[in-house]
Amino acid sequence: MLIGYTRPSTLDPNCQQQNALLYKINCGNIIEEAHSSSKNRHALEQLLNDLKPKDRLAVAKLSSLADSLPHLLELLNTIEEKGAAFVSIEEEIDTEKDNNASFKNHLEHILKFNRDTISSKTREGLKEAKLRGISAGRPKIPDDNIKLALTMYESKEYTMSEIKNKTGISKSTLYRYLGNHKN
Repeated sequence: MLIGYTRPSTLDPNCQQQNALLYKINCGNIIEEAHSSSKNRHALEQLLNDLKPKDRLAVAKLSSLADSLPHLLELLNTIEEKGAAFVSIEEEIDTEKDNNASFKNHLEHILKFNRDTISSKTREGLKEAKLRGISAGRPKIPDDNIKLALTMYESKEYTMSEIKNKTGISKSTLYRYLGNHKN
């Protein structure tokens, strides 16, 4: 059975464009999500639960189904485990004709490439920043502020709120320095 799935978007808030594309491929059963949010997609959950072997899940475009590459891969795996096929009209994807493996394999490689590229760029950026004398992470708290905060705390004359307002040091940071200070 050919089952369509639509989800509202800013460009298609009533799913009219998606429905029109699904009707063109003779999709008589269309499940429509009530909202565009990526959370609480009950219609999709129910659709995936009810999916049977030889069913074909169709969408107008990939973004109707998934919110990210990892999410798309997860959904494709679920569809494959159910013995069903996936069709995306706009991207001209049909896993039944594609033997269910090629598109998914390409997607896995693209996802790995994406992760590797992000990781590499992050490492390069950190290395470049280090060469320019910029350190990653939170800025270091000036030693004078730490000493003042410790003195104020040990005097027992100030509240934590007063210490934070005067020095800019949070309660958790102060307690961390107190632990180090006593050692």
